[in-house]
Amino acid sequence: MAEPHVVTALIRKRGEIAGRIEHAQTVLRQLIIDLDNLDATLRLFVPDIELEDIKPRPLPPRHAAFKGEVTRIVFETLRQSEGPMTAQQIAQRVMAERGLNTSDKRLVRLIGKRVGACLRHWRNKNIVRSEQARGQCLLWKIVH
Repeated sequence: MAEPHVVTALIRKRGEIAGRIEHAQTVLRQLIIDLDNLDATLRLFVPDIELEDIKPRPLPPRHAAFKGEVTRIVFETLRQSEGPMTAQQIAQRVMAERGLNTSDKRLVRLIGKRVGACLRHWRNKNIVRSEQARGQCLLWKIVH
């Protein structure tokens, strides 16, 4: 006879997977509607367009970002903040915005390095400024 706690855990897991499938189907349905709407709009401007010739653009790996995506999130975060922020705080916001797992320590470190590189790049262009905080942390803000 099966252990009741094992059966309960399996039932819970099955419900979770079924829920994820339903969510994925809803997302897929909306993407198809969005693509149909975009196709119709394209046809308004170019009636004889061959939509099949437009190749799908591959998604970057889950932890990678489209060009400029991290920069956009970094600047949005700094603009909306009450004051200067650490690179780690900004990295947490980038991860949350992109739907990445914030409890994955390796991924947090990787995104933190990318955010730090982004901030240093814009500091060299005098767009953001860093100031020393307690310890070895830098606080970042946009130059006005």
